[in-house]
Amino acid sequence: MTIKKMRAIPGTTFFDGPMSTKGYPVNKMFYSFNSKEGRDAFVADEEAYMEKFKLNEAQKQCVRDRDVLGLIREGGSIYYLAKIGPILGLNVQDFGGLQTGQTTEEFQAYLDSQGIGKNNG
Repeated sequence: MTIKKMRAIPGTTFFDGPMSTKGYPVNKMFYSFNSKEGRDAFVADEEAYMEKFKLNEAQKQCVRDRDVLGLIREGGSIYYLAKIGPILGLNVQDFGGLQTGQTTEEFQAYLDSQGIGKNNG
């Protein structure tokens, strides 16, 4: 069996096996936000909570900086990253704007222009 070489897509970080391994600690931490206890513990002491899950320094810095794209580059899965959004006061449109280099308002306007935004029923 041969493995196809993935083609590069500018601005895209592939979430493959090695990336999954790299991101395991941060994704495990994000998964813990399913529980109120996990969310509360993170809010109470972010540094201790990141240490509990053994995030590497780059992952910790991305969390400190609220750097969503950096977290993706550090192995964060967007599906798990969504768990931290509400803790940080971010919604889906905020994430969309961050991922596309737009403000939340610009991203929402784009969605509206495509007929898929909140202002289109």
